[in-house]
Amino acid sequence: MLAIPKLAHTKSGNFFLMAGPCAIEGEDMALRIAENIKLITDRLQIPFIFKGSYRKANRSRIDSFTGIGDEKALRILQKVSQTFEVPTVTDIHETHEAAIAAEYVDVLQIPAFLCRQTDILIAAAKTGKTINVKKGQFLSGEAMRFAVDKIKDSGNDQVILTDRGNSFGYSDLVVDYRNIVAMKAHQVPVVMDVTHSLQQPNQSSGVTGGRPALIETIAKAAIAVGADGIFIETHPIPLEAKSDGANMLPLAQLQNLLEKLIRIRQAVQ
Repeated sequence: MLAIPKLAHTKSGNFFLMAGPCAIEGEDMALRIAENIKLITDRLQIPFIFKGSYRKANRSRIDSFTGIGDEKALRILQKVSQTFEVPTVTDIHETHEAAIAAEYVDVLQIPAFLCRQTDILIAAAKTGKTINVKKGQFLSGEAMRFAVDKIKDSGNDQVILTDRGNSFGYSDLVVDYRNIVAMKAHQVPVVMDVTHSLQQPNQSSGVTGGRPALIETIAKAAIAVGADGIFIETHPIPLEAKSDGANMLPLAQLQNLLEKLIRIRQAVQ
């Protein structure tokens, strides 16, 4: 298991969970979601990293929600960590953001579209934080070894790789579970981003669609083939979420899903 501060239940034998809202919408909402997930994961002894984007840079439309302000959102992530004693993860989009975000969170995430950008990988690595790199929708699992090499060659061996599906046509994604096996060969923890792999991007409306009814299917298969972690965006009322609500898991359904995943994990170990 990675050396991430405040990560609990690392000896339970369970997969770890990255979960939270797509974007930080406000302090009350972030704390409410974090508290609920913390209670569930403590009960089930699942290592938990709270996820929330402090800013959304990759939007289809100029009027899409991008955030509540960088420093305000980062301070909320810091408060979540301090309040519930959990590590946090957020994504960065440019090299200069690495050092800024590293002051507030424990894990820096590199978005899929940026996974080949050498400068941002090096900048993230040099913070000393754990780096979660999402596999590009246009790449194979084998090709992600170059992202791992860039980070490790920069003096940081704390790397996670995350699959989020591959582009299929213009408006859909498919999950090739061979990529989980291929990325595990790079000797780093591998995560399945369940909710983003169910996106339906490039809709004519400019608002990304999704297929949340398949969340359980994708998550079960990922655990069955050996994923070390699961990434799920969740919200009390996904339809009211300001970003990516179309593919989120309702918070009330999270515990039931995790219980099923634990049973699969136990069966295949």
